Amino acid sequence: MYIIPAIDILNKKVVRLREGDYQQVTEYDVSLEEMIERYQSNGTNFIHVIDLNGAKNDFSNQEYLFNVIRKTDMKIQYGGGVRSIDKVKELIDAGVHRVIVGTQAITNPSFLVDLSKSICGDYKCSDQVVIAIDVLDEVIKYSGWMESSPIKLMDYVDKCLALGFFRFLCTDINKDGKLGGAGIELYEKLLDHSPFIKLIASGGVSSMGDIEKLSRLKVESCVVGKAIYEGHISIEDIKNWNLESLISI
Repeated sequence: MYIIPAIDILNKKVVRLREGDYQQVTEYDVSLEEMIERYQSNGTNFIHVIDLNGAKNDFSNQEYLFNVIRKTDMKIQYGGGVRSIDKVKELIDAGVHRVIVGTQAITNPSFLVDLSKSICGDYKCSDQVVIAIDVLDEVIKYSGWMESSPIKLMDYVDKCLALGFFRFLCTDINKDGKLGGAGIELYEKLLDHSPFIKLIASGGVSSMGDIEKLSRLKVESCVVGKAIYEGHISIEDIKNWNLESLISI
């Protein structure tokens, strides 16, 4: 299992939200460029960048983010406001390693069908496109976690799998930003339902002990944000873990 450091951007600042609440924002005195350099200089080559403005249909960050991304050779997993197939293609062509799609996939019934037809012929869906599933008490949330979907969680997973999408970023909103431990129970249910999905866990990771628990579940990777900024997990810890993970593959 690989650890992917998270960098959330709101109004061009590095932040973390608590339970996805834009009224509960913690800002950090470090820039996106500085964080990328910090990870890169410590041997990490994969980061998770979320445009929180974009998640609310505010694209004031986008030019800034794209300029930063174009200057780095880090692998970027990018999400926030990806609302069209053209945008997915634009990001992939611009060098983004993985594009996260969420709200549009849930609210537009034809989006994933059209995306599968457009992308899977040219790219590998499981490698280039990540399906975001943000879950609160097994209810799928979208639009920056402000809206609820009537689609049942496992039915949605099955729909995505049938269209060729195999990589899922699952955020347990109950856990997110609290440093109270990862959503082990939720991930167990997902993997029991579909053992062969490539699952990226997100939310609540507070220690290397949580990382070890997730690793035992056989999730593909996990996203870690606040635990790094608050000093619970060091960048050196991430480097060492990822090196051991690569050696054991």
